[in-house]
Amino acid sequence: MKWMRVYGFFLALLLLFGFVNPNELNKRALKEVAKTFETESFTVESITFSDEQNVNLPIQITGQNFFRVKNAEILLGYAFFDQAPSKTAKFDYLVVFDAHLKVINTKVLVYREEYGGEIGSKRWLKQFLGKTGGNRVSVTSNIDVISGATISVNSMTKAMDNLLVTIGMLQDKNLL
Repeated sequence: MKWMRVYGFFLALLLLFGFVNPNELNKRALKEVAKTFETESFTVESITFSDEQNVNLPIQITGQNFFRVKNAEILLGYAFFDQAPSKTAKFDYLVVFDAHLKVINTKVLVYREEYGGEIGSKRWLKQFLGKTGGNRVSVTSNIDVISGATISVNSMTKAMDNLLVTIGMLQDKNLL
């Protein structure tokens, strides 16, 4: 019986966080990556950085959130998978970059709130397309707000800005 509780706990964690394996993107993210690169034949490789390299980054690259996407030995691009806070829960999102680290797709994979889900619309998310590590995003300057989704809009925009700053810093250090 004890093993069933342990198994149930890990199954609950799997469902809660949506991970297939800690070192791989979840199924929804993988499906979106395949759609973005228009291929079913690809692999994902975890990218990790040391604690010293991560210390000043706005977003920590853990090996469970940032991946190289390859087809054989050809680099297609990168995928970043994380969670951001909404009013009372967190939502899962994915950012796909091309091989030059330009945003080519963003997707809210799972939104767990009753209100604010409009941030998952393609129309709103397309504001992030084309951004690179040299760009900044802000609801006060270049990102539109959505009435009724203020917390989620601010959260997603801040997460994207932190990710872009992180990418820029890693590029400046020639780590990507």
